[in-house]
Amino acid sequence: MPYPIFNRFNVAMQPLSSRENKFDIQNKRIPPDRAPGRLTDKANQTISDVAQRMRKARATGKPVLCAFGAHTIKNGLGPVLIQLLRDGWITHLATNGAGIIHDWEFSFQGKSCEDVQKMVQQGRFGNWEETGFLINLALNVGAYEGKGYGESVGAMIHTERIEIPDERTLENEIRDSLANHPEQSAAAADLLWAVRRFELEPGRRAITHPWKKDSAQGQAYALGIPFTGHPMFGHDIIYNHPMNHGASLGRCAERDFLTFAESVRRLDGGVYLSVGSAIMSPMIFEKSLSMAQNIALQKGPPIKNHFILVVDLAQSDWDWSLGEPPEDNPAYYLRYNKTFSRMGGTMKYLQADNRDFLLTLVQLLGDGA
Repeated sequence: MPYPIFNRFNVAMQPLSSRENKFDIQNKRIPPDRAPGRLTDKANQTISDVAQRMRKARATGKPVLCAFGAHTIKNGLGPVLIQLLRDGWITHLATNGAGIIHDWEFSFQGKSCEDVQKMVQQGRFGNWEETGFLINLALNVGAYEGKGYGESVGAMIHTERIEIPDERTLENEIRDSLANHPEQSAAAADLLWAVRRFELEPGRRAITHPWKKDSAQGQAYALGIPFTGHPMFGHDIIYNHPMNHGASLGRCAERDFLTFAESVRRLDGGVYLSVGSAIMSPMIFEKSLSMAQNIALQKGPPIKNHFILVVDLAQSDWDWSLGEPPEDNPAYYLRYNKTFSRMGGTMKYLQADNRDFLLTLVQLLGDGA
């Protein structure tokens, strides 16, 4: 007998406009020319070194990846990330599911971040109609269209629409693709489920995003630069909504993981920035590098000339070039540093607020210092 499962269709969703939000994008957004907070001389020297490495990498056609946690978006740093994209300094952005959601909510309603404790006690946390319905709809349609996670949401933000196929088109594709393209047949079947279950009208569904100019994923889509989303199932509020469909979400997330891995495959001579991501960034990086290293060694020399900068708020004076610290050193328990220190190349750790780091970096790169 299968285990009983929870019925999300019984959860009462509420309009996003009824939610109290902690942050307003008009107050939180940080322009790239804002003065950063004061950093130590050591921190400034580290960022200057990173800027030089990024210049060299881009001058030689090597990638610069930046993976970041959701606080980068919550802190209003979308405009700074966009500037780095537009100026060609960053070739790939990656974040977790929460980063995707906050960026979308800021774009859609100009506000984000609820009072979790209060909302859980009221049975309302995450139960917001537009966030759950529209992000999941974008993923369901994006999976059918062959898009990735971040690309699907970025496309919705930038184009301000989702194109919904009619039932007959989907039925024909299920039948016609089954023999030679069963994955596409399955994607069409999954979308057909959503179309029927939610009685979706076929055609263009307009979805206005008044604050999209500050959306990192929307602007990345417009520029054709990879912005990948790396969720973990059940971690994000979009799983509360019955529009959530695991197979469609998985297709998008799998595509983004492989897109990320392809960028890592070209990382020799490039730069990897991990900003405030203690779990997602090191976990996807180590698997991607292992696969990329496998391919590299089949064909020739290994990937070894890459540079990794890890930025976080935790204190650590350990010199990671010496290897891992002993177990009686608190730095031993900074798991993300341990992971990255095992990835070859050169790794440095910088204790800094993500706002001060990214502002200092974008301004150094902009003035050529």
